[in-house]
Amino acid sequence: MQWFGFGFNAFGQICVNVGLSKGADSDVTKEVKVIRPTELVERSDCCLKTSQIKASWSRRACLHLVGDSCVCLAGFGANISSDSCGDSVVESRDCKDAFISELYLTLAFPDRIESWDLEKKEKTPSWSMEIKTQPESSGPPLNLPLVPGGYIATKPPLYRSLSPHLRAKSLALGAEHAILLCATGAVYTWGLGSHGQLGHGGLTSEEEPRAVEALWGMPMSCVATGGWHSVCISDGGDLYVWGWNESGQLGLPSRGLRKAPQQQRRQQAGASCQDDSKSPDRELNETERREEVFISIQAFPALLDVTPPCEIRTVCCGSRHTAAVTTRGDLYTWGWGEYGQLGHQTLVSSDEPQCVEFFREQQMHVVDVVCGTWNTFAAVIKEEVACS
Repeated sequence: MQWFGFGFNAFGQICVNVGLSKGADSDVTKEVKVIRPTELVERSDCCLKTSQIKASWSRRACLHLVGDSCVCLAGFGANISSDSCGDSVVESRDCKDAFISELYLTLAFPDRIESWDLEKKEKTPSWSMEIKTQPESSGPPLNLPLVPGGYIATKPPLYRSLSPHLRAKSLALGAEHAILLCATGAVYTWGLGSHGQLGHGGLTSEEEPRAVEALWGMPMSCVATGGWHSVCISDGGDLYVWGWNESGQLGLPSRGLRKAPQQQRRQQAGASCQDDSKSPDRELNETERREEVFISIQAFPALLDVTPPCEIRTVCCGSRHTAAVTTRGDLYTWGWGEYGQLGHQTLVSSDEPQCVEFFREQQMHVVDVVCGTWNTFAAVIKEEVACS
């Protein structure tokens, strides 16, 4: 399995081989925007293979689970070179899971969970808890940020409790809100609701987990959250979105993204119709009234159609962009793209899901996707070529 990254790279979160880019002025690790999907190259002295990636705004954590498991960091505060996968966190040896925010790195071990302050060079974790080994009959192990009895937040107090009646299966944390998937397939949200990101139909906040009633009776299999938007996948592979759509991150028509093209069309129509008795503005306005339906805030979950029709396998969100992997191994992205985080080798934003053609062209099958705040990481395997 190979990992590729694209988007925001001001702190060297996306590593490339210096041989691909000669000269001090063209060192790709120093480029703020990486618009072409670029393979993350392991250290020349490292035999570990990246199993999972977790990302924040300025950092990337690579989790190595094969052999001697550990976590390597890349980005802000990590002294990496262009052919390095990052600095190994010594205290992470034998860890089984990781969760990273701007301030803390949380590691899950078989017998304990530790949270380390990334701004301090301390020899002891800022927070820790012992855990008991759970029998297999108790169900699958919890994945961070979920921990026994609660979850780890992105800022203090780090440990927050959750009711055992929720039967939490997975949890995604946004900038100021959370979305929880229960073992039953029900979805709960809480936190800031000012942009409709809780999915309850209003803009009010919730202090405690509240069921998203619009999804009641439709079991969900995956949840994700961005800065102010939320996404989930049904058992049947359908994608539901809600929250803020200012940058097209919901995949719904965004006024901000379509305003400029409309102005260009108006100018072109005006130039071509100067001698026409009919006003081009009147013609365009009548057409736009019939066609324009913009969504700034979607306060209820909305079913998102992806063209051509497909089943969604997994989804992840950045601050203002979204990325989804289909069951056929295609990667679709949409939303804010000004750092190249959509992978279309441009800096253009989009309010429609678009396939990242790079992986198709390279005959690569995308199996997982992880979004940092302003960047995207995709795990791929090479497609098998059938023998005649």
